[in-house]
This record gives sequence, C-alpha cells and structure tokens, in this order.
Amino acid sequence: MWVAVASLLRQGRLETVLSAGRAELAAPLLVALVVVTGICERIWPAERRPVLARGHVQDACFLALHAIVVIPLMTLLSVGAATLIASHAPWIELRSTEHWPGWLLVPLTVVAMDGANWLAHYADHRLDPLWRFHALHHSQEELSVLTSFRAHPLMHTTGFLLATVPVVALMPTRPIAPVLITVYVCIGTLQHANLRWTFGPAGRVLVSPAYHRFHHAPDTQHTNLGVVLTIWDVLAGRARFPSRSGAVGRTGLDGRPVPVEQDGSAAPALLLMAEQLTEPFQAQRS
Repeated sequence: MWVAVASLLRQGRLETVLSAGRAELAAPLLVALVVVTGICERIWPAERRPVLARGHVQDACFLALHAIVVIPLMTLLSVGAATLIASHAPWIELRSTEHWPGWLLVPLTVVAMDGANWLAHYADHRLDPLWRFHALHHSQEELSVLTSFRAHPLMHTTGFLLATVPVVALMPTRPIAPVLITVYVCIGTLQHANLRWTFGPAGRVLVSPAYHRFHHAPDTQHTNLGVVLTIWDVLAGRARFPSRSGAVGRTGLDGRPVPVEQDGSAAPALLLMAEQLTEPFQAQRS
C-alpha cells in the first residue's frame, strides 16, 4: 500500500488510478447486474424471504463498505504489488509474450489470474490466520447477490497480490482492457445470488449460483472453491456440480463462530458490522 501511494503521488497519478479502479470495480455494468439480479431473486428465489431480510440489510452495509474502503484498497494493492514485482523480480516478466496475438494472450492471462485467485481462496480455507478473515464471508445464512460484498477488507489481500503475478508475468507491457476486469467481477458477483441457476452446459465452465451455494454449506466448504472458472476445482478433484432439481441446502457456519444478524440477540446493523470486522482480532474461543 505504501509503495503504491508513494509511487502514484510522485507521478501525480493517485486520483487517476483510483478513479480507474472505481470504473473497473464499480462500473455501471456491475451496478446494473446487482439490480437485475436482485429483481430475479424476487421472482425466482432459491429461498423465499422478505426484501428487508436481516441478511440483506447487513450485506447492504458491507456493500457501502466495499464502495468506500475495499475498492480503493484493492486498486492500490494491485498497483503496489505490480510495482514491487517489477522492481525486485523483473525476471518474472516474460518479454516473449509481447509478440503473442491478443486473442491468445488476454484469455490466457485471465485464466491464469483466475487460477491465482483459486489458490488464494484455497489458502483462505487451509490457513487459520487467513480463515479468520474469510469466515465472515461464510457466516451469511441468507445468501443473496449482496453477499458478494460481505467480506473483511483484509480478506482481499492474498487474492489481489497473487492475481497480480500472472498479469505482470504475461502482460508486462500491455494493460488488460478494463471491461474484461468488470465482466470478470460481474461473474464472480452473480455466483452468490439467491437463485437456482446452474447455467446449463456453461455451468461446467463458469461458476453458477447453484454451484457456488455448495461451497457455502457448512459441511462442504472444501468443494467448489472456483472464483469464476470451475476448471481448477475439476483439476483438484473438488468440483461438485449441481442439478436443477436439487434441494436448496442451508448456508452459514455451524456454531456461529462469527456474530451473525440472524441471531435473535444480534446488535443493530452498523454495530454488528463493527463486531464482525473486529472478530478476527479477538482471542480464539476455546
């Protein structure tokens, strides 16, 4: 973060880069997707619940946090990581790719980036210090499209640092078109929707809401770790594909180790969010 801010201030590009990050990660396309998906959740819900269900209200608070804090954080993490890699590990840059056609290089980079995100997600579940931040995301018992934004700001660190590596390695002199990042984020956002959608044959390649719901079940979090593509789960033997007629299972964490809004004694939304954000720093419960 320090490297990113210092470097961009020297170049006089801090606000420009932050604006570009907002354009990619909070694009009108993403906003439209959230709105349309929310409407679809009312018409074809996997689980019927009130519009102002406590889970929806709480995740809306996290959406505001995402817009204010997380988007600038993710933007600066990516810039800082790219700067450090270029300064201290220039050997990672594959200059031979400069001559590769865009139709090959760009998809390859996106697939590699998704693989890095899969590794980060795998680490979130395998390493206890990372899981303590990731658990907040899994604590939601009322999944909706807004759950995509229910995450501790520090949860994004590993993913954005790792995802920077293939981009720097494969495209050191070419930027990825912002629209591709936006589309990638949109697909990753749709997977939490309260819908039974399996995406049909495309669901064998892209992570669907039904596919990702398995991952949010208390007893199957080791499966379906894919962020956008299912290929990494298939290769790791962790893919579990849903059927359209399958039952809708519950989501959340057994024992509620993270404070949740569905608890009858839960605090008001903003106070509860503060408790959820500070929980990873609390002493471990016995």
